[in-house]
This record gives sequence, C-alpha cells and structure tokens, in this order.
Amino acid sequence: MTTRKGTVSATREAAVTIGQDSGHGQEAGGGSEAGSRRRRGVTLVLLGSIVVSFLAASAAPTPMYALYAKQWGFSALATTVVFGVYALAVLASLLTFGRLSDYTGRRPVLLAGLAVQAVATVLFITADGLGTLLLARVVQGLATGASLGAVGAGMLDLDRRRGAVANSFAPGLGTGSGALVSALAVQYLPDPTHLIYLVLLGVFGVQAAGVLAMRETASRRPGALRSLVPEVRLPAALRGEVAIAVPVLVAVWALAGFYGSLGPALTGALLHSTSVVYGGLSLFILAGVAAGAVLAFQRTEPRQVLYLSIGALVVGVAVTLAAVSADSAAGFFAGTAIAGIGFGGGFQGAIRLVIPLAGEQERAGVLSLLYIVSYLGLGVPAVVGGVLVTEVNGVLQTAREYGSAVILLAVLALAGLLLRRPARTVPVPADCGSPS
Repeated sequence: MTTRKGTVSATREAAVTIGQDSGHGQEAGGGSEAGSRRRRGVTLVLLGSIVVSFLAASAAPTPMYALYAKQWGFSALATTVVFGVYALAVLASLLTFGRLSDYTGRRPVLLAGLAVQAVATVLFITADGLGTLLLARVVQGLATGASLGAVGAGMLDLDRRRGAVANSFAPGLGTGSGALVSALAVQYLPDPTHLIYLVLLGVFGVQAAGVLAMRETASRRPGALRSLVPEVRLPAALRGEVAIAVPVLVAVWALAGFYGSLGPALTGALLHSTSVVYGGLSLFILAGVAAGAVLAFQRTEPRQVLYLSIGALVVGVAVTLAAVSADSAAGFFAGTAIAGIGFGGGFQGAIRLVIPLAGEQERAGVLSLLYIVSYLGLGVPAVVGGVLVTEVNGVLQTAREYGSAVILLAVLALAGLLLRRPARTVPVPADCGSPS
C-alpha cells in the first residue's frame, strides 16, 4: 500500500520539479516564463515522437514477413522466431539499461538509443537472409528497450500529468501507424523493404538533432555503471499500486499480441483476401481506438479507467471470437474496436496509477519495470500462439483459445482490482508540473 508519507514526498518533489523547470534559462518577466513553457511543450512532443517512431519501426517489418519468406524461403515458424527474438532483446535491454538515465541524464541514453536504432535500420535495408533479419530485430530490440525508460521518464520530468498521458498514448499510435503505413507501402509503393526503412532512418536523424538541442531534464548522479547490473527494484511506496497494475498490463498487452500474431491471418480468412493492407488493418484499428481512449480518459480517475477498460476488454474479445465463429468480418472489426478501448484505457490507467508517485530518481526504473511486464505479456503469448498456429491447431482454433485466455486474464485483473482497496493518499494536483 502507498503510505501517506510517500505520497506527500511525491507531491513535494513535484513542486520542486516545477520550480526547477520554471527557472531554466528564465529572465525577468512573463514573456520568459511563457517561452519556458513553450520549450517544455516542444520537448514533450519531441520525446513523444521518439516513442511513436521506435514502436512504428518495431511494427513495420510485420507486413513484410511474407515478402521476406518468399524471397529467402523460410517458414511461418521462422517468422514467429523473428518476433520472439525482438521481444527478448527488448526485455534484456530494459533489465540492463532501464535505470541508466536516472544516473546519466536522459539525453545521453536517448542519443545512444537513436544511434543504435539507426544501425538496426541499416541492417534491415541491407538484409540478404534470415540471419541478417534476426540480427536486425535483436539490435532494434536493444535500442527500443534502452530508450523507452529514458524517453518516458523525460516526459514525466517535464509534466507529470501530460507525461503520464503521453506515455500511454504514444505506444498505441506508434504500433498502429507503423503496421498500417508499412502495409500500404508493401501494397502500393516500389521496393517497400528498402523504402520504409530509408524514411525511418531520416526520422531518426531529425530526432537526434532535436535531442542534441533539448535541455537535459534530469540531473546526473553517481552509480551509472552499477545501474547496468540487471535488477528489478520497486520502491516500497509503489508496491500496492504495481500489484494492481501488473495483471492489467499483462491482459492488455496479451491482447496486442493476439492481434500482432493472429490478426493478419484472421482478417485474411474473414475477408477472403491476401492483401497485406487488410492484414495490418486489425492492429491499426485496435491501436488507433486505444490511442483515442487514452485521450478520452485522461481526466478520469485511474481506478475508474481500469474498471471501464477491463469491461471493454472482456466484451470486445468476446464479440471478436463470436464474429470469428460466425465468419463475420464486420463483427470482427467491431469487437476489435471495443477491445481497443480496453487496451488503451487499461494501459493508461495502469501507468497513471503508478508513475505519478515515483520520484525523479526512480522514474526511469519504475517505468522500465512496467514495460518489462508489458513486453512479457506481449511476447510470450504471441510466440506461443504462433507455434500453435503453425504446428498444432491452425489459426481459427488458436484464436479461440488465445482469446479465451485474454478474457481470463482480464477477469483476474478485475478480481485483483476489487480485492485491493484504494490507498488513502494526499492527491497530487491535476496541474502539477503542467506547462500551461
């Protein structure tokens, strides 16, 4: 349970952060203060764009796997392995580098992450076989895992409330847009296996220039090398909230894994089409509705968001499974949209329940922990589902089993939420740290 003392400390730390932020580079007069607010707003957009581009890059290869398989002759099971090694690389990177920016500051970690992401993009461009593709996914996963904690903590440094919303909004936007834009490129543009990565390479270059120009949002402190030793450390004051958030995160990211691994095959079967655009459409609808739900729920109390989201998750997946059994494409997309509300709201509610209580020197580590849980929820069920499709059940039966498991996870998350009463805390002001 969160203690009153812990929350009061978090509130006091937020007030100190406001004072530090408002003092950066200010001169006398309101115009300078407005300029400082604008700078923080621009920096928040820059950091959010990094999350979007990194997760868009992680989703971009998905519509191209069929092209790779045809060109290099590898099996559907190999595609599952390619997905799995990315998730493992992200997890390893989060465990190793997740707390680093709490010691070095955010900018060095972000610059290194962008540089490594650029290396991964070059590997995709020059890939000539399954081995290079696997290497590219590993490097991409390392860059993503190292950067997620730093960029998310940087957004919280600038503005706790808006930063928490941005941390929830950006992943869905990046995942959905990456899958759909890549699918459109495969369908309609020349040389998609090179073109999409060349565009991403340019985006990473612009973002690196932006990071070089931005001001550091966290102070340096000793212990950077020690922080590289993998360690899952959870501040005692946050344990109650994390216990509520974890089952929700596992449920909603298992849902994302459902659409990432089975969505294209299900959409193709229901629409009787092999178009890669349709293959990316289900994930785009899920992620797009999720991003909208984040914005819609941003001023709703986190526990209420979680209740609503778990309900939407259960209903949405149930409708989706019923539509699959009835061979209804319209029902499938309707269920996907309802489930998207659960995905976006559940992820946002879990983040907002935990992160505002973390201190400045704990933010990257705590956020990395939540991402570790999320990627386990995403990666493990998706890989298992891929193996079942190719080796055991086929796509329709696997979808029924996988979807039923997601519903069970959501019910368990609801039980945990009901059993844990809300902590009696001193609330953090809604506009705490806001540049507006």
